Amino acid sequence: MNSHLQGEAETATAPRQPLRRPTEQQESGPLWSSYVYAIGRADSGLDTAVPRLTGLRDGRLRTVTAARLTALVSSVPADAFSAEGMKAQLENLTELEEIARTHHSVVEAAHTGTTVLPMRLATVYLDDDRVRSMLQERGAEFDALLSRLDGHAELGVKVYADPHAAAAAPSPAPDGPDPAASPVSPGRAYLQQRRARRRTQRDAYRAAGALADGVRVRVAPLARDRVAHRPQQGELASGAGENIANEAYLVPTDRIREFHRALAGLADGVPGVRVEVTGPWAPYSFATPPAESRSA
Repeated sequence: MNSHLQGEAETATAPRQPLRRPTEQQESGPLWSSYVYAIGRADSGLDTAVPRLTGLRDGRLRTVTAARLTALVSSVPADAFSAEGMKAQLENLTELEEIARTHHSVVEAAHTGTTVLPMRLATVYLDDDRVRSMLQERGAEFDALLSRLDGHAELGVKVYADPHAAAAAPSPAPDGPDPAASPVSPGRAYLQQRRARRRTQRDAYRAAGALADGVRVRVAPLARDRVAHRPQQGELASGAGENIANEAYLVPTDRIREFHRALAGLADGVPGVRVEVTGPWAPYSFATPPAESRSA
């Protein structure tokens, strides 16, 4: 899952009470808001993707069309997805993971059939009319973005430094003991080992930094654009080591295999350094989401 997804919610006021899934005629209203997953062109076939997709809270997917654009939408409880409700959900890791996973699944399923602009996590409007207004107001911008992203996908590249793995790597065999060398005391041997470990850690970070620079050079001819994200930490980071580079590349779909080949084996023989390539994904890092709006 991409780490740059952020929340955005339009304020909605509604009493908190037990909710039932709306009928097709009641999919927006006082108790329900419209959650937007992605935007595509009206003639792109998003309508055909709707029957096989399920949104948040097991909601039915539908399309909202205006200005020759189509938004992929589902109904969500207005109180839970108001500004205050979303703040509480995004602070709960379990709920955040569920929202992010469902949002990502819908966007990726839509992306397999056409070019789409993924919306930010938790892009919520009071109703479908507000969604239509957003499409009309920013139709020219979205159309230009769709033209730019057409035929492209996002690939992620992360570089990790793992000093522990570097320290555990076998060192070159010494030529043999020096008969003329003086015996080393246990205390001095310990200090020498400490210095050697510190050198190994520094070397691992330096090597990872140099390799990250090498990634950019290798894939520059293959990518149309690049975005550097904040390195992932804690639960967001995957695998061992420290993530020191976290970048996204916009790559023509017919050059994706070439991109992977360009980075294959790049970290081989570099102890304590790991490269992770992910994707292809929908172009989250290169789609501009709608500006935050508030209800009157």
